[in-house]
Amino acid sequence: MRLNLRCIGEDPRRIWKLFKRIRIVLEMVKIEHTIFALPFAFLGAFLAARGLPGLRQTGWIVLAMIGARSAAMAFNRLVDLPFDVRNPRTAGRALPGKKISKGFVILFIAASSAVLVLSAAMLNPLSLKLSPLALGILFFYSFTKRFTWLAHMFLGICLAGAPIGAWIAIKGSVSAAPLILGLAVALWVAGFDIIYACQDVEFDRKEPLFSIPKRFGIRASLWISGILHGVMLGILAYLFVLEGIGYVGFSGLLVVGLLLAYEHSLVRPGNLSRANTAFFTINGWISILLCVTTAIDILSNGQG
Repeated sequence: MRLNLRCIGEDPRRIWKLFKRIRIVLEMVKIEHTIFALPFAFLGAFLAARGLPGLRQTGWIVLAMIGARSAAMAFNRLVDLPFDVRNPRTAGRALPGKKISKGFVILFIAASSAVLVLSAAMLNPLSLKLSPLALGILFFYSFTKRFTWLAHMFLGICLAGAPIGAWIAIKGSVSAAPLILGLAVALWVAGFDIIYACQDVEFDRKEPLFSIPKRFGIRASLWISGILHGVMLGILAYLFVLEGIGYVGFSGLLVVGLLLAYEHSLVRPGNLSRANTAFFTINGWISILLCVTTAIDILSNGQG
């Protein structure tokens, strides 16, 4: 990577090239898909604050989430480069397509990690102490598919850190509620990641990679995904009872259940053409809906 920081301000072309590289990296890590985890972070914050969290805390939580996810996704793309080059579905991505250099991606990972650590430091001492652990878990996930078909659960654990981390950001401590919410998020993520992984089952069989679709086949994997999502709904219902969430929150949970049922109706063992719709669009709406309805319930019942 050739990046002369002293000369950037002297040549508009250098500035343009820098912004172009940043845009490519942001597209590579799908920065817009932070929407999957961010609503659950807000949900954890709402439950911790029993109402609206402070503006300052909210801002640092958002920055921490963006930093964490950006670092994790960029690291995953970097580590998976040898496989992405050979996979027809991923060969056109930024790194395999040589649209961006590995050096610039490494710099982006370092900067994103620094954003997470700085944000954690601005929240409270426990958040700061746990930030290296959070990064370690996020980076470790990228290697799990090399030795275990439970890699989907490790991805779920990564996103489970969103509500747990947000709770800690507000409270400065941890308790049962965020851990229960984190478990529900982990099962939700593992469930839809199994659906997504079904697209690569043939490639995984040719490579030293592990996944539930490779281990059990597509039909059984779709059943496993559905079971995980069913258990997730049960855990969330238990959490709502535990936390005194009312009918608005439960109404949102009911709609989430219907959306999950629709998601599973889109994919069949012989037809995975709508897997991307099931993965991206529906799950984005699920996280937003659950956060909004639960927040409305907490605020309308004067629990803040």
